[in-house]
Amino acid sequence: MRVDHVSYAAEHDGAHATAERLGKLIGVKPVDGGVHPRFGTRNVILPLAPHKLYVEVVESLDHPASDKAPFGQVVKARTATGGGWLGWVLRVKDIHEVEERLGRKAAEGNRTRPDGVELRWKQIGVKGTQADPQLPFFIEWETKDVHPGHGAENSGVTIESLTIAGDPDRVCDWLGLPVTETTTIIDFNFVAPRGTPGLLSVTFNTPDGTVVI
Repeated sequence: MRVDHVSYAAEHDGAHATAERLGKLIGVKPVDGGVHPRFGTRNVILPLAPHKLYVEVVESLDHPASDKAPFGQVVKARTATGGGWLGWVLRVKDIHEVEERLGRKAAEGNRTRPDGVELRWKQIGVKGTQADPQLPFFIEWETKDVHPGHGAENSGVTIESLTIAGDPDRVCDWLGLPVTETTTIIDFNFVAPRGTPGLLSVTFNTPDGTVVI
């Protein structure tokens, strides 16, 4: 179980414009990710280095799936408040273990990049994130050789830390292990345990210095 990516809900001018702004701040060129037909969303990727990390900028589409799928609902709700950090996502090797622990089935996801390459995965726990935004959800990649973080080894941009409004014990209960065991390179700062929960900011290390978004 490792940190896979962080998600940022598009601001009112859409995923591409939002990703361009974020990309300029950290020095990473955005990559069009394509449409998630099952969720009624679309994303733009900011690949980082190392360990296949990335930032996902995501927006909801005018499609029935965005009102039915929990992920589409979460994205639409966050954008309606102006956009911003949506949450953090953990990559697992066997999502069946998480299914058994949470007592429900994972949802299948897919998207086709503009170059025609299809990415497939399973995800679970979005309803948990929806109810308590400090909690991550989980993903198992079926197309591991085309992970969105591939190709960023030379970018020189990494995630230094996540600042989360919440309670690390609550997150530990959700994960079944301490949050510090989900990464060897990212620090976690938990603040305001009695405040409104959620991912507050991400600190990046870049060739030009530290950037906090």
